Parts: sequence; C-alpha cells; structure tokens
Amino acid sequence: MKTQHIILALSLAVTTAAIAQHNTQHAGGGGGHTVGGGFIPSHGPTPARGSHPGPAPSRAGEENHPAAPHVHANTGQWVGHSTGRNDANYHLDHPWEHGHFQGGIGRSHVWRMGGGDHSRFMIGGFFFSVALFDYGFCNDWLWDSDDLVIYDDPDHIGWYLAYNVRLGTYVHVMYLGA
Repeated sequence: MKTQHIILALSLAVTTAAIAQHNTQHAGGGGGHTVGGGFIPSHGPTPARGSHPGPAPSRAGEENHPAAPHVHANTGQWVGHSTGRNDANYHLDHPWEHGHFQGGIGRSHVWRMGGGDHSRFMIGGFFFSVALFDYGFCNDWLWDSDDLVIYDDPDHIGWYLAYNVRLGTYVHVMYLGA
C-alpha cells in the first residue's frame, strides 16, 4: 500500500511539472518573452513606406530577440520586414509561377508542417519553398511538426510570409502548388 502511495505521488509530481512546462511554452508570449511562445499575429506586416532596399533592423543579441525576422508578441510589431518593394533578394522574374495559394491565410488558419526542408516543405497538402536569402533564418524550424501561419507579403510580389508559431520568426516563402 505504501509503495502505491509513493508511485502515485511521483506520478502526480511529474504530471504537474509537465503541465506547467506546457503552459509556459504555449502561453502566447508569457513568461516575459516578447517573441514566439504560441503568439499568432492578428495580421501581416504593413507595407514598407520606402521603396529603397536597406538592411532589416536587427535586435539580435538583445534578450528575447532572435537574429531572424520576428514578430513581437506584446505589440504585434513585425521586425525585419522594412526593406521595401525593390529588394533584389526577393525579385521574381515570374511571380505566381505556380499559382496563388488557395488555402487559408492569416491568423485563423494554423498549418502543421508535414515534412521537407528549406527547398520544399508541405503544409496541409500544399508545397512551399523558402527564399534562398532567408535560409539562415529557419535553421531551427522543426520541418515535421512546427505550426505555421501564412500571410500575404505586402511588398514582394509572388511571395508569402510563413510565420512559425513556436519561435515567433518568419521567412519569405513561394507557393509551389498542391
């Protein structure tokens, strides 16, 4: 009987710790974090004001700020998306070459990644490719289990923005078809 009580107490302790960790990881930016943690922006970025490319602002090295473009959970600010419409890194000779993405776009459509890598990954039977210039921004993505939200890119024709819900970071992606 005493052994059963000890096992029950240990099970309860482990379960409580696991639930606490889960709640911290999915608290929508809780725990002092300003990026990621389950936060989903209500909308995509606003169009850049200028048309001249320039370096994206970075707050890498600051607490809770990744080196990748990201969205602040406490303000919804899209950091790193201000290079303007003429950024040569995102120029496409044939925009929408594979058509427009017909799946759900925006906050109410969360997609689970179903495998792949930078060059080709799947969400819900649709395929995308990360912009070559953004490869380094998604090295820590889990290609078979992270949740993504797709947003229209207001500045770069032919591109979408794939926002990683777990990390709070985003990259430019091209729709490859279903």
